[in-house]
Amino acid sequence: MHYWVRAESSDFGGTLPQPRSGHTAVNVGKSKVVVFGGLVDKRFISDLTVYDTDNKLWFQPECTGNGSDEQVVGPSPRAFHVAVAIDCHMFIFGGRSSGKRLGDFWVLDTVSLEWMEWSVSGSLPPPRCGHTATMVEKRLLVFGGRGGGGPIMGDLWALKGLIEEDNETPGWTQLKLPGQSPSPRCGHTIASGGHYLLLFGGHGTGGWLSRYDIYHNDCIVLDRVSVQWKRLLTSNDPPSARAYHSMTSVGSRYLLFGGFDGKSTFGDLWWLVPEDDPIARRLPKPLPKDPFERKDGLVRSTSLQSVFRESQREYSPITELQKRLEVSVSVSAPEVGITDELDDKEFLEQSSRLFRGQESTSGQVTHIQSVQALRDHWKKSSPRAIPLRELGPLLRDYQRLITRCHLGIGGSESLSMESNPSAHYQFYHIKTASQLRMDDIPKLLIEYKQLLSN
Repeated sequence: MHYWVRAESSDFGGTLPQPRSGHTAVNVGKSKVVVFGGLVDKRFISDLTVYDTDNKLWFQPECTGNGSDEQVVGPSPRAFHVAVAIDCHMFIFGGRSSGKRLGDFWVLDTVSLEWMEWSVSGSLPPPRCGHTATMVEKRLLVFGGRGGGGPIMGDLWALKGLIEEDNETPGWTQLKLPGQSPSPRCGHTIASGGHYLLLFGGHGTGGWLSRYDIYHNDCIVLDRVSVQWKRLLTSNDPPSARAYHSMTSVGSRYLLFGGFDGKSTFGDLWWLVPEDDPIARRLPKPLPKDPFERKDGLVRSTSLQSVFRESQREYSPITELQKRLEVSVSVSAPEVGITDELDDKEFLEQSSRLFRGQESTSGQVTHIQSVQALRDHWKKSSPRAIPLRELGPLLRDYQRLITRCHLGIGGSESLSMESNPSAHYQFYHIKTASQLRMDDIPKLLIEYKQLLSN
């Protein structure tokens, strides 16, 4: 189990960095965290601030250097760049300054505090900013970011040949790993700790009729042993969703600083710690353990070393259903927050519109007949034949049928109570039709037709 604990002023000495977003923070050597650049009040900066973990002290060193422009001491002001450390060197790549995307490559020697600009050749991943770069086993891993044309990406690349002694020819390889991979995002962070890489937060988009911004505060682990993605579940409320922050590992702890959520720039500091860490004792009281803890690949552990073991355990289907629908669920009654057909006004209006003019001896019978007729209509329809106005009623009827099936109301063909509806139906957790993409509609219709057939 891990806990989020807000850092206190007594945790640090010296002058704290000013609030910012889009900066980087990396571990250099055994006792230094180096923060570089970022965005402050719409102004791009290039300052360098160091946290000495041994002395718990923040300070700003004086640096020298050279580049292609003899007047330049170090990298130009920027944000949304990436930084990695190899031994006592910190590498800076890319980023953005105002509307300009940057592609320069700099290295800081922390013995001499000297900046030097490097020339890098060879094929590259698509241009981007707001991505992450992490050194893993002599390879530089780059994930996500926003491309030159504006799309937000979720691809993972590996670069070899960065370490001079290895005499490897530099080259990029795109990786596709199994597990619960992160959604496409930019402005996230990835911190290395032991056999794991921890991804936190970031900025993405949702919807397909109209795109909207999404800011994340989830934790996702890349297990370097099993080579797959897993989700890390924390026991208390995480920090506010954000992007363009920094997060670094300090021993068994992770230190989060700053960020931006589309409206505000943060200056807060947070620790992510195991439950046996002394900092965790600051919490007001121990949280009660849930007898139906969710175990479907989410991580509940005293250390990241038990990620794989925890993810293999069985989960509680009722708790899973509660979390998916964000409602209270009773085993004995199907109260899952999904309306009945006769209470779904938009559903009834659509069925009446389709069969307007047909009459029956009873209003109640008319509703039942029109509901069945609408389902028959959708069962015979192709994805291209479904108007946008029908997607909402269709999605709710799809979820309605799944809910009855899952809770054992569907007769002999119903799912077992031990099953998880989201494992069988990929759109069960979708809240509104605006979250669907265009390429989701054929898949949704296929699953809906299968439900009607059963």
